[in-house]
Amino acid sequence: MTRGKGIERLLTEARERILILDGAMGTVLQGLGLCEADYRGGDFQANGKDLKGNQDILNLTAPEVIGKVHEEYLKAGADIIETNTFNGTSISQSEYGTEKFAYKINFEGARLARQAADKFSAATPGRPRFVAGALGPTNKTLSVSPKVSDPAFRAVDFDQMKNSYKEAARGLMEGGADFLLVETIFDTLNAKAVIVAVEELKSQMAQAIPLALSLTVTDLSGRTLSGQTVEAFWYSVRHANPFVVGLNCAFGAQDLRPFVSELSRIADTMVIAYPNAGLPNELGEYTETPDMTASELAEWAKSGFLNIVGGCCGTTPDHIRAIAKYAGKFPPREIPECQPALRLAGLEALTVAAQ
Repeated sequence: MTRGKGIERLLTEARERILILDGAMGTVLQGLGLCEADYRGGDFQANGKDLKGNQDILNLTAPEVIGKVHEEYLKAGADIIETNTFNGTSISQSEYGTEKFAYKINFEGARLARQAADKFSAATPGRPRFVAGALGPTNKTLSVSPKVSDPAFRAVDFDQMKNSYKEAARGLMEGGADFLLVETIFDTLNAKAVIVAVEELKSQMAQAIPLALSLTVTDLSGRTLSGQTVEAFWYSVRHANPFVVGLNCAFGAQDLRPFVSELSRIADTMVIAYPNAGLPNELGEYTETPDMTASELAEWAKSGFLNIVGGCCGTTPDHIRAIAKYAGKFPPREIPECQPALRLAGLEALTVAAQ
C-alpha cells in the first residue's frame, strides 16, 4: 500500500469505526530489563555517554526488539502503530551524543513499523494497519525561558527547532510512515515549528504529508505548559488542516475527559485521544488496570467524543486489547460543521460570530 493510498484508506476506515491506536512503547521496553549493552549495540561502543534509556536508538541497535513490540500491539487489536521515535529529533538525541543519527533513527523506526503493519495487513486484507510517524515535543521550549533570571533567553531558536523536526519528518516519511503524529505538544510554538517544517518538506518531496496534532495539558486547569487553553490551541493550529487533532498523556482518562469533550465539540476534524493508565504512584508505576482504562474510554466513545483512541504512558498490549474490546463497539464521532466566524487565540480563545 503506497503512502497516499494508505491515508485514503485510513480515512475510509475511520468513517466506519473508531480506530485503535497502540499503547506505550517505553512501558513495554522498560519491562524487558534491557541493559546498557543492548542500547549500545556494536555501533556505539565509542560513544562517551550512557545510552540506556535512549529508547529510540534501539531502532538501530536492537531492531528485532522494536519489531516484536509493534507486533504485540497489532495482535492486541491496534489499527495504527506509532514509530519508536518520540525522542528522535537531533535536539533530543544531543543529550546522548547521537544527534547525527537522527535521520537514520527515524527512517529505521518507520521501516520497522511499516514492516510489522504490512505483515498484519497482508494477513487480514479487509483490515489494513497504518503507521504514525511519531514526533515528540523535544526537551526544549520556544515559548518559555529555562532561566528564571533571563526571561528573554531561549536554549534553541525557531529555525533550529524547525530544521530538527524537518530532518526527523523526512526520515519518517521516507521510511514508510502513512502520516506524521506530532504528540505531547506542551508548547504551541514548538508545534508551529513542525507545521512550517512539514510545509517546507511537502515542497521538497513533492508529496502530501498528512498531519495529526495531539497536545498535552499540564494540570487540571486544562492549559498547556505555555499557557494556552485547549480551545485556544485549536484555533492556533487549525490553519495547518490536520486530519486529526487530540490530547494525550498528562492524566488518566477520568481527569482528561472534560478536555477531550471540549475539543470534540469545537474541532471540525477527527479527534484522537490516548490518556495514561492513570497517574503514577510514589514509585513511578502506573496502576490503572486494562479494564479500568478501557471502561473509561468506552464511556467517551459512547458519548461520541472519539474517532481514534489508544493509550499513552503506562499502557500495554493488554490495555489496548481491552480498549479495542470496549470502545471499538461504538460508532465513530460525527465531525461537526464549523460555522463561519472570526476565531482568534492568545492564551485564551476569542470567537467573533459572523453577523
